[in-house]
Amino acid sequence: MTIDEIISDFSVLDDWEDRYRYIIELGRKLEPLPETERTPANKVQGCASQVWLSTHIKQNGVRRYHFIGDSDALIVRGLIALLIALYSGKTTQEIDSTDAESLFARLELGSHLTAQRSNGLRSMVARIKADARAVPTPA
Repeated sequence: MTIDEIISDFSVLDDWEDRYRYIIELGRKLEPLPETERTPANKVQGCASQVWLSTHIKQNGVRRYHFIGDSDALIVRGLIALLIALYSGKTTQEIDSTDAESLFARLELGSHLTAQRSNGLRSMVARIKADARAVPTPA
């Protein structure tokens, strides 16, 4: 799913119970994270749940990042799916300029997630941005 589809679907759900169910359903549709990628290097620090994010680079003239991830918590898996939809397929510059906080505000996530989950969400965004910046841009 694209981030625009997720935003559109979210906008028609008035009840937060329905929105939570939708986020969980997004997580159930995540591409499976291979066991070989459940490594300490892929584990996201700063999350109360166990979270793994793996970064892959695809180059076809332009370097684009693709992410896969998983968590032991259903709602967090859904939040990972949301971030993957937001950031996958983008260049380093696009990732750097994408404002996840404004998306969280638009979806009203900040006021409906626990402080721990909100902090974990920010940690995942920071990890995605750090991974994108870690690979030097070719000259």
